Amino acid sequence: MAASGLAGASGAARPLMRLVTMSGVPILRQLQLEERLLRRSADNWCLINDGTAPPTIVMGTSGRVLELVEIQPVLRDRVPIVRRFSGGGTVIVDQGTVFVTFICNNSAVPGLQPYPRDIMSWSGQLYGKVFDRFGEFHLRENDYAFSHRKFAGNAQSITKKPRWVHHTSFLWDYDVKNMDYLKIPKRAPEYRRSRNHTDFLCCMKEFMPSRSVFTDGVITALGDHFSVEPTDLETALSNDEEFVPTTKLLSQQDLEEIVSSKESPSVQKVEAVP
Repeated sequence: MAASGLAGASGAARPLMRLVTMSGVPILRQLQLEERLLRRSADNWCLINDGTAPPTIVMGTSGRVLELVEIQPVLRDRVPIVRRFSGGGTVIVDQGTVFVTFICNNSAVPGLQPYPRDIMSWSGQLYGKVFDRFGEFHLRENDYAFSHRKFAGNAQSITKKPRWVHHTSFLWDYDVKNMDYLKIPKRAPEYRRSRNHTDFLCCMKEFMPSRSVFTDGVITALGDHFSVEPTDLETALSNDEEFVPTTKLLSQQDLEEIVSSKESPSVQKVEAVP
């Protein structure tokens, strides 16, 4: 899809959105790229990554490992844990996960205020168009759900530049066994109602015919707001080679120290630089 430069309803040209589509990129590499584009690029970006390997636990910047992860099975099975630069909850991702990320200047969406609820509301409207023919879609608190079952979780980071990132992990499918690595969080959304993982979650494959139908729908919906320009991954990666991301893989030593120290603040704290 080439940049069209079409005008919106108001007659103003639609802002440019650079689109990067990937498949199977490790989630650590994806998140570090997103962090770099958020902090060092001046462009609007959409990143779509279809699946990742190996299965990896991803935590928000302030998440506490012992409260959110079944640490002994994770240590035994050497499941990687990544602490990302944004807030939000804890997920385990794999080949069944489809990732969609928006990285935008504040001026990219007219009238949108750079606050989490406003960004969530805008994203819910956009995805409402994507899922219009495929189930009873709802934005429930900070999640996307079909009826009362979650199929996607979101996280955000808003900088002082001002720019923001809204990234989502969509469950096309998931391995039930992997959910045993995660604890039910103490601060769960109200609509969860203490349900276990399998009762609370659902898979997109139950509602949509293919992953490509979903990703094509996202690109089409973006075209209502932006002039979408496909951009290759190498171009995105070429932006500021010297950038040092705060998104990190927790080492085996990190995890063992967390266990032995019961997550003292000096071990746990990882700051995201504005």
